[in-house]
Amino acid sequence: MKYVDFYRAFSDLGCFDVNQVRMVQPDFDRTALTRWVSSKYIVQLKRGLYAFKEWMALPGTDQIAANLMYKPSYISLYTALAYYGMIPEFIAHTTSVTTLKTASFSNEMGTFDYRHIKPELFWGFHMIDSISQRKVLIALPEKALLDLLYLTPSLKTEDDMLQLRLDEDYMTDEFDWGQSRLFLERFDSQALSVRFNLLQKVYHND
Repeated sequence: MKYVDFYRAFSDLGCFDVNQVRMVQPDFDRTALTRWVSSKYIVQLKRGLYAFKEWMALPGTDQIAANLMYKPSYISLYTALAYYGMIPEFIAHTTSVTTLKTASFSNEMGTFDYRHIKPELFWGFHMIDSISQRKVLIALPEKALLDLLYLTPSLKTEDDMLQLRLDEDYMTDEFDWGQSRLFLERFDSQALSVRFNLLQKVYHND
């Protein structure tokens, strides 16, 4: 199969795996993908997962790739906080949580970090729209912050909480403290409760 024909058939996917290709063309020779990677027509994101270079340049494709590279997972932690405008910094790594083991992948799109969380804590996310009619799983703001507190036991002091640099206007006007309390109960973690109470004290919420 020539690359131009492959591109016409599958470019709408943007990011694809071998199984998707073989569903359309069962006799597809996957060694062609190796040749096209070498020719820099496509990029291998991880074993079995590829992307067209043109698609990678579009905004938001890193979020789609994060969901696809390691499943099940949803975007959370610093990447989700940045998405909602809760922290000012640009986050170089795309951070997610997963029920699988902790992992990290680096490719031409960037670095994708995945932190393990217990299956019973795999909730509190929703779908947002992205390009090509695809959806992205991302934590709700309150769950993203609780995931971060839960997975970062080194946050022990008021100064540690201040170093998170959470946007005070967001925490006052938009962050749902009541919802976060309900989520906190579902974690059933005394250590997390201590950290959350400290965070609430620092960000002046009554």
